[in-house]
Amino acid sequence: MIPEELLRKIQGLHFKTRHLASDLFAGQYESAFKGRGIEFAEVREYQPGDDIRTIDWNVSARFGRPFVKVFQEERELNVMLALDLSGSHLFGTRKRFKRELLAEVAGMLAFLAIRTNDKVGAILFSSQVEKYIPPGKGASHVWRLIKEMFTYEPQDLSTNLNEVLSYLNRMVKRHAIVFLISDFMDTGFERSLRLTANKHDLTVIRVFDPAEEDLPDVGLMTVRDPETGQAASINTRSKRLRESWRTYRKAQVAYLSDLLTKAGVDLVHLSTDGPLVEPLIHLFERRRRRL
Repeated sequence: MIPEELLRKIQGLHFKTRHLASDLFAGQYESAFKGRGIEFAEVREYQPGDDIRTIDWNVSARFGRPFVKVFQEERELNVMLALDLSGSHLFGTRKRFKRELLAEVAGMLAFLAIRTNDKVGAILFSSQVEKYIPPGKGASHVWRLIKEMFTYEPQDLSTNLNEVLSYLNRMVKRHAIVFLISDFMDTGFERSLRLTANKHDLTVIRVFDPAEEDLPDVGLMTVRDPETGQAASINTRSKRLRESWRTYRKAQVAYLSDLLTKAGVDLVHLSTDGPLVEPLIHLFERRRRRL
């Protein structure tokens, strides 16, 4: 039984993400992620400007006037959302926790998918694959996805990106649109990521909180790693400490960005205090320009 307060929160997110996935936004998504080919749709009478290479000579001869074949894009795609539910996502100092941001963007992507007749599924993971939800269609399917994102309690709180990417490469046989959403506080997944990028159309969405990038100057404080439980006391008034941490975080992001650039993978950064729609619109625009 879901507590009433949590249920209201899930229902609110369901409504919000459905509203954000407007027809205009869905059109941008559709033009950014094309189908794998074209299929025959119908035959119609020739109109000035039609490509003469599409004339159906058999039908034209039968009716004594020109007819052309009409083709349409083979639209139905499989969209997979790989969602990091590890302990580091239970953190947030601004508008929302990272896990809430992850659920919000995943919910919106799911609605965009079903609005354009694509199927959408999800892989929930931590240090292991926690749950696999096969691709499906319809608002009730998206409701299930959003509910799982909010209510699923992972068996482990640590992260293993290599594990989920390897699982995805084994499990998802057909070419898919894959969104990997995580804070990427992990290493050792480089090879499996390149394999995923070669097999699927992969986009990486990195979620973060501003307090993770720059330590606040608040004096002596105790910090705890949500994935290992280890705690330590640090003095945030130390300029050297804050600078070292800033340098370390910048190096992490630069490494991820370089890895994805070499693999030909798009990267989107989403902050817990930042906009959601605009970065995705920029992603869709970048992809359309490359087509």
